[in-house]
Amino acid sequence: MDDLDQRLITLLRHNGRRSVSDITIELGAARATIRARMERLEQSGDIIGYTVILKSDAVGLPVRGIMMIEVEGHSADKVIRSLGGFAEVSAVHTTNGRWDLIAELGAATLTDFDAILRRIRLIPGIIGSETSLMLATPRSTTARL
Repeated sequence: MDDLDQRLITLLRHNGRRSVSDITIELGAARATIRARMERLEQSGDIIGYTVILKSDAVGLPVRGIMMIEVEGHSADKVIRSLGGFAEVSAVHTTNGRWDLIAELGAATLTDFDAILRRIRLIPGIIGSETSLMLATPRSTTARL
């Protein structure tokens, strides 16, 4: 992947619906070149799709954090399914090391954040957790409004 590919991906990350004409102007490349690059990146699997970002996904909640979760035995799949039922949980990751799962959380207030932590800790199969608040996000590839 060369510099042109990187710049193309940067533009598409910001707005996947941006027209090829606009992209060619921004990158100073021929329309055929940009279309060929996009097709090659899609065929190689570097670009696996385009998506819609909802306003509720893009407007960050003021109180955000990550919760490291330890699960009992082989109950990770059940815990992951349970976490999927919480609107405050934006992502769940499996991991290695001391913690089995990492959940990304968001809430409107600290009180709401505390309430979601308490509800998550009651999920059968969770035997331990540690939570850290995210204070700032100096860099992200997630679109923000």
